[in-house]
Amino acid sequence: MSSKSRPWAAGRRADLALPERRPVEVKPSDRVVRQVLSRLSRADRRPGLFERIEYLAVARQAARWRGAEDAALREGLTTAAQWLLRHGVQGPPLWRAAAIVREMTRRKLGLWLHPVQITAGLALLRGRIVEMATGEGKTVTVLVPAVIAASMRFPVHIVTVNDYLSARDHKILRPVLDAFGLTSAAITEDVAPHLRAGAHDTDVVFTTNTSLTFDYLRDRVAHGADRSALAELAQARLGGKFGRAPRNLGRGLGFAVLDEVDSVLIDEAQTPLIITAERQDGETRGRAERLMLHFAASLQADLHFRLHGRTRRVELLPAVDPLIAGWQTTEPALASETARRDMLGHALSALHFYHRDDQYILTPDGIEIIDEYTGRVMPDRQWQQGLHQMIEAKEEVARSADRETLAQITYQAFFNRFLWFAGMTGTAREIAPELRTSYGRAVLRLPTHRRMRLRFRSIRLYRTSAARWRAVAREAGRIAGQGRPVLIGTRSVAASEYLSDLLKAEGLAHVVLNARQDAQEAEIVAQAGTAGQITVATNMAGRGTDIPVSPAVEARGGLHVILTEFHTSARIDRQLIGRTARQGQRGSAAAFVSLEDPLFVDMAPRLTALLRGAVPFGTRLPGKCADLLRNVAQSRAERQGQRQRRATTRQAERLRKSYGFRHDRI
Repeated sequence: MSSKSRPWAAGRRADLALPERRPVEVKPSDRVVRQVLSRLSRADRRPGLFERIEYLAVARQAARWRGAEDAALREGLTTAAQWLLRHGVQGPPLWRAAAIVREMTRRKLGLWLHPVQITAGLALLRGRIVEMATGEGKTVTVLVPAVIAASMRFPVHIVTVNDYLSARDHKILRPVLDAFGLTSAAITEDVAPHLRAGAHDTDVVFTTNTSLTFDYLRDRVAHGADRSALAELAQARLGGKFGRAPRNLGRGLGFAVLDEVDSVLIDEAQTPLIITAERQDGETRGRAERLMLHFAASLQADLHFRLHGRTRRVELLPAVDPLIAGWQTTEPALASETARRDMLGHALSALHFYHRDDQYILTPDGIEIIDEYTGRVMPDRQWQQGLHQMIEAKEEVARSADRETLAQITYQAFFNRFLWFAGMTGTAREIAPELRTSYGRAVLRLPTHRRMRLRFRSIRLYRTSAARWRAVAREAGRIAGQGRPVLIGTRSVAASEYLSDLLKAEGLAHVVLNARQDAQEAEIVAQAGTAGQITVATNMAGRGTDIPVSPAVEARGGLHVILTEFHTSARIDRQLIGRTARQGQRGSAAAFVSLEDPLFVDMAPRLTALLRGAVPFGTRLPGKCADLLRNVAQSRAERQGQRQRRATTRQAERLRKSYGFRHDRI
């Protein structure tokens, strides 16, 4: 029987009582072969005849179940699930199960799953990555694979990118899950540690990627490496005598559906997730960090050090060596020359690469990191190896404790330990080859349920950033004056607040959504479609909240989106633009960028300098120049991101080997 029809049976399972795959070491030769094959054959495709036949079969089955009682639907699903578990997700029993889920969804939610949602749901159940345009109803689509997999008695995790979406999706979908007799729970940061084990024991769990992965790591730290099936059985019988904590992931890693899968598996996969413990040597290191910052501020760029903006790397030059060697200090943390060089690198990074309201914000609790892909703060996250404490010293805030690593894992390694997983996103085609190479997942690109009615104007490229912001303010005022809502996307908190000041000076009422207003984001986004409303927001990736517009607003042209700076990934730009023209509605978008934008300066410095020198001050450049510059800069940035993710994976594999046998199970 093919692994395509029984994806949970492919590959080697770990020697555990709970479902989980064994970590697989990918040899360099295998990695090269995968990359070659991903280029020779398309890693993504559109639906074909098979998908159309499947949907028609589901539609015919749904008509037969229209008059059945709820109890009959439950019994029909149970019978179909038992057959699917033995024979695989294929054939009439699969279509019958999907039809039953569709009918129950209509009864409990008043929503009739359209063809795109049915096709996507079946593809997810088979372990594929599905590209669905924003606004096509991904939330309800997940019911098809989740209900069927849970009815087959696999533990199911629905993984979203923030707590709001997890709680919201659980609230929306729970009536259908309850109707099938399936238990469910939402696990957010507010759920106490002692309640997480019980929540994970339910049939369908709604949680975030970070929460789920850290729960897994906490299990590994708490229960150690002795996790064989025999040890698990002994623990279940005798655990009370040994006083071990209950497992968070009590049912194991069965089936997972990742919403915004590109954000989780690509954007956030460049750094590993780490469990740490506090060390108690902070006071002496705090004095050393302040001294080193003062020393670093006295050094001269390109004489003592060189900055590599693309990779945020500091290179110390020979001219600084005698200064480091001859530095007289009594601080124990600076006793060795090696320690001085390491700390100097962090000090220079803190001064030149990490800036307030760009990479982090200041709160009453200290420094909080901003996720560059979503624009949200990431509470309880720290930069590693002392960089976080160096930035705290720069900002003169209370120093957090130094930390040592107890366990770590990458998203690549973690999600590959599920028996099988799938994902949804509105932007997958750009990364389809990498998804196939790194995760063995093909991408199915689905059309929109209704015809797209988006108008995108040519890119406007300005020589200076100031000229760009003035043009954005004028454009926002002009469109809002027509009775249309305007959504302006910015890359950083600082940029959003700078633009807010310009709009205030123009007398334009507006609302700002950035990392400082995370708690109100759902309400702000939901109101962004009001006639004449101007909303300035940092990156909209993974916001997950629709921007409804009234028929009167749509008649005037719908929501207008202004992109003010290109991201390193074209996918993030598409996600912002995708906030408008949903479900066949009218909408428009425009891009206003500048030659002073960091993406252009860091990733295409020569071309940027050439364009800057070719035109007078304050001049707007032709749109073709903007297209060329964008393509060059984003291509280089995305290649750099791929290299960094491969390096992260290789480093994690080396660490796992170096830890030896006991830690190999972590």
